[in-house]
Amino acid sequence: MQSVPEEWREVMKRGDSQVKDGGAGAGEAEKESYMMELTRLVQKVVKESSWWERRGVDCSILAAAFLCLPPAFLLLGSSRLLWFLAGMLLMGVAHAVITVKGTHLASHGALSESQAWGKFWAVFFIEICGSFSARAGIQGHIKMHHAHTNVIGLGDSSVWKVPFLPRIIYLFIAPLAVPIITPLVALAQIKGHSLVHILRTAMMVALGLYSQYWLLINVSEFRSPYGALLCMLVCRAMFSVPYIHVNIFQHIGLPMFSSTRRPKRIYQMTHGVLNLPRNPLLDWMFGHSLINCHVEHHLFPFLSDNMCLKVKPVVSKYLTEKQLPYQEDTYLSRLNLFFHKYQELMVFAPPITELVGVQ
Repeated sequence: MQSVPEEWREVMKRGDSQVKDGGAGAGEAEKESYMMELTRLVQKVVKESSWWERRGVDCSILAAAFLCLPPAFLLLGSSRLLWFLAGMLLMGVAHAVITVKGTHLASHGALSESQAWGKFWAVFFIEICGSFSARAGIQGHIKMHHAHTNVIGLGDSSVWKVPFLPRIIYLFIAPLAVPIITPLVALAQIKGHSLVHILRTAMMVALGLYSQYWLLINVSEFRSPYGALLCMLVCRAMFSVPYIHVNIFQHIGLPMFSSTRRPKRIYQMTHGVLNLPRNPLLDWMFGHSLINCHVEHHLFPFLSDNMCLKVKPVVSKYLTEKQLPYQEDTYLSRLNLFFHKYQELMVFAPPITELVGVQ
């Protein structure tokens, strides 16, 4: 395994010791039964839920985001500053909902029970809307991040790690470049794939970017192509700072494990995942599974945002009863931690060796 700095050896040691303590008290068979028992409780809730609860609520939120786009384009064509700013804000919010919540749900196949429709929505949201490769996104997120959460060298970190940047730049300025970096990374990720796959991804990403540009020129009536491009950048980067924050807050700094000493799933997820408190703005834009139900999401990644919220009381109660960690912290508390321990958590952290994908 790669060399790990002393600070991170302590984090790994803390994670391994917690797992060993849990195993000593419960035994391997009991560890396994915990996950099976919790799964049965959650499945019972899911079976008793309507389609509206399982998928309808989240599909309606995504539909509302798309319905916000026509008035946003019209407002951006206004000569009045207030209306123009309202249009920019409306488009920024809609873009965040579609490209964060939509791509995340699509990567998990949570938008439809049909596999065919699931693949369609993955391409639509991840490639056309999100300007990224659907195959690379699913590979990195599902097969790496979820399968190897907080395992050093595998699913151990965020999509965004640039240790040479100063903390102020990293936390508050560099994320604004995410809309530019994302399609470039997508192009790098499709190298080595079949020609058909490369052409499809490149065409879908180009279609999404050009569609917004064309509408700004022809509907919003931007006179300058540079003005339209700048508007695209501002709208797409509007919530990239909290997106990157959420991306790193919920895993980095928590117990981590070596690939040769990984715990049972329920221990891995309860020790290596953290929930943020409910936030009306971020809950709607990013989804419950990325904010206040991240523990539930990692335990049951096939659930939609609304279902994660519905099973949250069941999961938290069960973990508490079994004396397993149910980690929660506030956004400001995590920001303060990363600001003051940036060197330890981000600079000296071991580099990720695989793409993690959307968080």
